[in-house]
Amino acid sequence: MYTHILISTDGSELAQNGVDHGLSLAKALGSKVTIVTVTGPFPIAAVDAGRSIAAYVNQLEADNEEHAEAILSAAKAAAEKMALTVETLHIPNALPAAAIIDAAKTQGCNLIVMASHGYRGIKRVLLGSQTAEVLATAHIPVLVIR
Repeated sequence: MYTHILISTDGSELAQNGVDHGLSLAKALGSKVTIVTVTGPFPIAAVDAGRSIAAYVNQLEADNEEHAEAILSAAKAAAEKMALTVETLHIPNALPAAAIIDAAKTQGCNLIVMASHGYRGIKRVLLGSQTAEVLATAHIPVLVIR
């Protein structure tokens, strides 16, 4: 049924629920797994006036890469405990929902698993919802874990 599952994580405790559920599903189905994390575009408006933009961007890239590596290493370790082999993918400087959908397409995934806070109303408007955007625009099934 689902032969290649894309699991999205931002490293949060909530996202870990999605990772755990996605890995369990992959184990039960014998599916291939790709775990993805996305680091967003650079907030150039927040540049410190005392630093050059290039230095600021270089530091952000290094920090994002280090953070993504920590997230993906933890997810990969969880997969290995379940005797699963997974691919990991860091997509830097991208809008998360679009990057998740694009990764699913390019990796040939047929299911996306991700977590959601389940915010509604004004909280959803103010805080945004990458999960809602993925649900609205994905062309493959999306399993949302709360």
